[in-house]
Amino acid sequence: MSAHREPQYCPRCGVAYEPLQEYCLECGERLPPNRGAVGLLAAAWQRRFSWYPGDWIWPALLFLVIAVGATAVSAATTAGSGTTIVATQPHVTVGAGSAPGAATTQSTLPAAPKPTVTTGTLPKAPGAPTTTAVNPSAPAARGLTAWPAKGSGYTDVLESVPLSSGRAAAVARARLAKAAGLAEAGVLVSAQYPSLHPGYYVVFSGVYPTAAAAVAGVAAAHARGFPDAYVARVTHP
Repeated sequence: MSAHREPQYCPRCGVAYEPLQEYCLECGERLPPNRGAVGLLAAAWQRRFSWYPGDWIWPALLFLVIAVGATAVSAATTAGSGTTIVATQPHVTVGAGSAPGAATTQSTLPAAPKPTVTTGTLPKAPGAPTTTAVNPSAPAARGLTAWPAKGSGYTDVLESVPLSSGRAAAVARARLAKAAGLAEAGVLVSAQYPSLHPGYYVVFSGVYPTAAAAVAGVAAAHARGFPDAYVARVTHP
């Protein structure tokens, strides 16, 4: 006794057909040869509905299910990540005297915020900020080189020590330079010379009449532990 087989239905008119039948006897439609999973799904569809769109419906439904599942997983992952994006503003350094948008030029001294400098002793107004007092007539520390009075020239800047660090720190660096073999080491108050950036004790080495002579001295400064030394012009007001 042969096993009972589920009838197959024409995808166009829905009339049942035999397993080995190639054309529908009702409408003449060429019957699908697929007898696998797609054929079973097609037969189930045809039993449920009176029309069958074709075998393409199954890959399309599978793609739709995968797309919906991927979207749901992505939404759940994004909701649980808690990622925070923080926008930062880049820092732009503009050289002294340059207009906004102009190309940045390198000055002879490192750019730094300008502290408020006063000379002598001034009465402090109520609520006024504290300022650093600098005595322009302070003598050079013993054993260090003093810059010539009202003299202009070139020198090798070894370091620029902020006024807030105190003169003692600059003097200590100048003594260290002298001990390293830089004989003409000294300390300048940058605010007293228009060519220097105000707000610093400048530790220098040498008093040179020309820039070429100062350049020759920079190599010695580099070799004696001051790799950032550079040539600067010192002009007296």
